[in-house]
Amino acid sequence: MLNRRHLRIKVLQTLYAYFQSKNENFRSAENEMLQSIERIYDLYVYLILSFGELHVLAERRHDENKKKLRPTDVDLNPNTKFVDNEIIKILIESKQLRNISEDRKVNWVGDEHQEMFRKIFNVMRDSETYFEFMNNGQTGFEEDLAFMVQLFKTEIANSEILYNFFEEKSIHWMDDIDLACTMVLRTIKSFTPEGPNNILDLYKDEEDETKFVKELLRNTISMDKENELLIDDLTKNWELDRIAKMDVLLMKMAITEFQIFNNIPTKVTLNEYIEISKFYSTPKSNTFINGILDKAIDSLNAANKIKKVGRGLIN
Repeated sequence: MLNRRHLRIKVLQTLYAYFQSKNENFRSAENEMLQSIERIYDLYVYLILSFGELHVLAERRHDENKKKLRPTDVDLNPNTKFVDNEIIKILIESKQLRNISEDRKVNWVGDEHQEMFRKIFNVMRDSETYFEFMNNGQTGFEEDLAFMVQLFKTEIANSEILYNFFEEKSIHWMDDIDLACTMVLRTIKSFTPEGPNNILDLYKDEEDETKFVKELLRNTISMDKENELLIDDLTKNWELDRIAKMDVLLMKMAITEFQIFNNIPTKVTLNEYIEISKFYSTPKSNTFINGILDKAIDSLNAANKIKKVGRGLIN
């Protein structure tokens, strides 16, 4: 489930592409933004379906080994800790996941995908994580959960084979894969023996969150000139061209959000953009952006342009 920070990042990426493009088509930018958000969920579904694919391969290997001309005792009595894993069982039996997969047409059907998973399965079987969990002698739901969490972190989320597949399918997914992996881990960790064990939704409130990203995108574009003038005035010792473009864009978004969203506390907006800058701009950007946005808040308050409503939101 996406939170507001994830959504702000998607708006940031869209705005960066929009202002870099010579064809500034707002409607096209908005559609691309919404599609890119949907693609995060497709990526999440692909990743969570990978457990089932590995399970099928493990069962198939057990069957093939038993049919050998001269099977060993290990072939006839294999370690079934992986195929009996309760977490995988929950995912395989999930009607919700099956319906989502069918509705979004996200699946691993096809010879190319199966060959890819055979490679991933072989790498997984040779891994230290797999060997340790398969042979530690511990059983139970909590053990199965720990097994799947660690296995996902080491052998799926960090699979070079999967990375190459996702990169070829959509270059945008390289920006989203960490988030999708976090969603998978959150899903798995939420499972309990009693249930219900649900797959995450994309949005907490689709109507509200879609409205948020659209308004943030639209207003940051429409207020671009006035926001730029304010930033220019607040950075008199700097030439605007010398400030990193991403820093300027983050400040424009924050200044827009201060004024447009009267139900979001000013401090929340400030902290969110400072945190985003730590990952999407230069190492010292968060300190610089913090200082400029503090001045922007004072300036906007003096001009009565920040108006918060609701308990605990009034400045």
